[in-house]
Amino acid sequence: MKIMKIVSILAIILGFSQCGSSKFVENPSFKIEKAFYNNWKGGQAGVSGTKLEIHISNASEVEFESLFFQQIETEVEVSKDKNKTILIGHFSTSTREKRDLILDADPKKELKNTPPNIKKPKFELKENEAVLSYKKGNKLHYFKITEIKKERTSFFPSAKKQ
Repeated sequence: MKIMKIVSILAIILGFSQCGSSKFVENPSFKIEKAFYNNWKGGQAGVSGTKLEIHISNASEVEFESLFFQQIETEVEVSKDKNKTILIGHFSTSTREKRDLILDADPKKELKNTPPNIKKPKFELKENEAVLSYKKGNKLHYFKITEIKKERTSFFPSAKKQ
């Protein structure tokens, strides 16, 4: 009985110590000048996405890793212009999925279907919040960006048929 109590206490302590590892940096070495996003719709049904753009200054010695926005994670596209760094994240929200489904009266044949990949998001964020992960030295840090402005949706026409 004593061993069960000790194991339970250790499990609880380890569980809480993992929660502390995902804390956000309050004052990063860089400064967010502006952040905005816009949704876009493609020329074909079901093709859509979101583009998030973040303008940063004083980003020397920082290696940007990824962005978490609206429950999706993507790599950061980094471009530098004079003293400013622009981070861009492209998030696909397309509903067109290519999945080969086997539909058959025999349930054994349907066992070959792969289940959808459903992952729990790393962060609980509002619609206008994002988390930027970056490395400074060998350490990985997370910074929460709030109050990201939404711009007008862009519509791309479909290609003309020849």
